[in-house]
Amino acid sequence: MAEAKRVPGEAGIWVLIGGDLLVFSLFFLIFTHYRGQQPEMFARSHETLNGGIGLANTIILLTSSLFVALGVRRVRDDRPGGATLFRCALVCGAIFTALKAVEYGEKIGHGITPLTNDFYIYYFAFTGIHLAHVLIGSAGLIYMAAVAMGRPPSTTRTMIIECGAIFWHLVDLLWIMLFALFYLAGSHG
Repeated sequence: MAEAKRVPGEAGIWVLIGGDLLVFSLFFLIFTHYRGQQPEMFARSHETLNGGIGLANTIILLTSSLFVALGVRRVRDDRPGGATLFRCALVCGAIFTALKAVEYGEKIGHGITPLTNDFYIYYFAFTGIHLAHVLIGSAGLIYMAAVAMGRPPSTTRTMIIECGAIFWHLVDLLWIMLFALFYLAGSHG
């Protein structure tokens, strides 16, 4: 008999995801509003961002999401290797964090801070909030790896891992939106 279709995770994680998306949507509207009021300053500031690091971080997070999706599949199928895949995603999260620290260090080393202008207020605030999400998601990945090693398999174990995976995919989605907003569309209005 075919298994009935169900929504992954539990209702609470979807409420959290919806709330986070709403807040970030508001952030993006605020950024777009102020960019429209100061297009030259935003374009000049955009030129100072390190597009190579931004692209590398995008690829790293997409790769981490692939590891998480594969790990969830293994847990659902009760096959070994889920914990290893979650640890691989965790390594990607650590690399993302290190590259973000390098990028922040470059800016601060050149005297660029959140007080420099409106663009950098939003850049540091939004990417900093996202970085907090990465750190929370990384803690979730550690927990997911531990839960994935647990026996016997259970629906609770699967649900916990699905909730962690949903959050990690949110982290990935938010970064893609931030990458487009700051690194790709920063000079276009």
